[in-house]
Amino acid sequence: MSQAEVKAEVERAAGAPTRRPSPLWTLALFRSELGTTFRRWRTIALLGVLAAIPVLTGIAVKIETSDGGSFGEGHGGDGQGPAFFSQITNNGIFLVFASLAATLPVFLPMAIGVIAGDSIAGEAGSGTLRYLLVAPAGRTRLLLAKFTTVIAFCLVATGVVAAAGLATGALLFPLGDVTLISGTTVSFTDGLLRTLAVAGVVACSLIGIATVGLFISTLTNSGIAAMAATVGLLITVQILDTIPQLHAIQPYLFPHYWLSFADVLRDPVYWDQLIKNFELQALYVAVFGSAAWARFTAKDITA
Repeated sequence: MSQAEVKAEVERAAGAPTRRPSPLWTLALFRSELGTTFRRWRTIALLGVLAAIPVLTGIAVKIETSDGGSFGEGHGGDGQGPAFFSQITNNGIFLVFASLAATLPVFLPMAIGVIAGDSIAGEAGSGTLRYLLVAPAGRTRLLLAKFTTVIAFCLVATGVVAAAGLATGALLFPLGDVTLISGTTVSFTDGLLRTLAVAGVVACSLIGIATVGLFISTLTNSGIAAMAATVGLLITVQILDTIPQLHAIQPYLFPHYWLSFADVLRDPVYWDQLIKNFELQALYVAVFGSAAWARFTAKDITA
């Protein structure tokens, strides 16, 4: 929220008697945060980069397979490649799954980390946080509005990747019945529903890093420092999740079950890893959400 918008909110509230904020005011606060976040050029640029990845991937696969070969053969590979990538030329819907698999380890969580890390610290750094708290919002409501906005960005960012992948796949490759990982063939409609479910699982998988980023954002008044710390933590945890000697702690790292979305593409769906993923993300929300609330409600706001 810009400083001018915050001052306007304060001025409107200044003449009114002090009272408990209504649910409609809280909803207006969320709408304001949502609009401010998605109007920023940084947010638009992040979504643009995410949308470009499926497009570039689809073009690369189309060029490489233009001579009738399989994806990966042109570079001395065995022609098999990642499971999703090898299926793109047969059915364009697999470009959605390939794009999500390609962006999930780095690009999607980094975008989430930037938005979450800047949520509170960015307001403090620009000098608007104190104005926001003068308005009858309350720290808990403001933090909840910030958290909900970050979750909305998780959904939108994942949806942008999935939509760009589906559109590019439909333009460059044939569409039809979908052969699942388990070998079962389902209708294209069923495949679309599973695609929607996959996107939902991916968005839910990002809630853990979103909550961690929000907590880090309450620790500093520098938006850049919060974003850098969140992205740095993401990279560190990703590295730790690949070290075999740390297998005992890896099931507790937030990215450990990220690729479990592939289990949606089985018949029947394998729920074991999916449920563990949801439980792990809920644990991070409970722990770091509580920590963010405790820190923010007790924080001395000087900016």
